[in-house]
Amino acid sequence: MNRAHQAGAAAVDRAVPLKEDDGAGRGERLFALGLFHFIERLLLVVIVAMTLLAVAVAVAVAVAVAVAFEIVAIYRLGTILLADILLMFLYLEVIGMVAVYYAKRNSVFVYPIFIAITAVGRLVVLQGKEMAPENILIEAAAILLLSLSALVIIWAIGKQAA
Repeated sequence: MNRAHQAGAAAVDRAVPLKEDDGAGRGERLFALGLFHFIERLLLVVIVAMTLLAVAVAVAVAVAVAVAFEIVAIYRLGTILLADILLMFLYLEVIGMVAVYYAKRNSVFVYPIFIAITAVGRLVVLQGKEMAPENILIEAAAILLLSLSALVIIWAIGKQAA
């Protein structure tokens, strides 16, 4: 028996002392306790799986709806602006992040950083002329910091795999 199981058995023994006329013996109580712990862990795994599936489906549906709205707006406007193209790249990266999560789960943490880099870059491109120079410098520093973070994560994953 492992320590957690032994501790649980001891807690059961303290909580429900075994009487001479008690129909349930210590072995039966330990079995029931173990069964309940197994069922609890199984249900937790099922809940986690359902949550991950729901989140992935919700993200995919939300991105698809956002892309559809953007395409309709472009069609109504009659022109394609740089902001529209950059926004589509953001949507594409979110879909790519979900696809990588299901394909290989080792580099998922890098994709949100890539999305953040694209989002900050989009801000610089779209608001660059109206922004104060120090704000552009701060956003460029943010992109540099995010890029270094991505490199560290990629290096750590590579080091861990080796």
